[in-house]
Amino acid sequence: MQRWNNLASLVGRVLIAALFLAGAVQKATDSAPAGEMLVGWGLPFWLVWGAMVYNLAASVALILGIALRPVALSLALYCMVTSFFHLIPDDPWQMSIFVKNWAIAGGCLVLAGQGGGAWRLRFAP
Repeated sequence: MQRWNNLASLVGRVLIAALFLAGAVQKATDSAPAGEMLVGWGLPFWLVWGAMVYNLAASVALILGIALRPVALSLALYCMVTSFFHLIPDDPWQMSIFVKNWAIAGGCLVLAGQGGGAWRLRFAP
């Protein structure tokens, strides 16, 4: 049973990380949509680059299990905050992204609370 738990934790981390990795790639290759959304909220376009770096770093950390609890907690908060960019009740597509962000935040909170299983990198103090 422990082997299954560790495998499920690893696969779950990789699947969640894949979403953020895709976000980093999207921001790197076509930053305009995300940047325009930021500008529409009165924020500077250049924040898209910080989000790209964060998405990439957090993805790698999730996959490897490095600093898993704080990274997962920060991703949960990131999803909660960024969900409001998609709170457009007249647009069903944006509303599905809004709800998806909250679901991902829930998964990240579970990771933060329960940990990511034994199959991860750890650094001894």
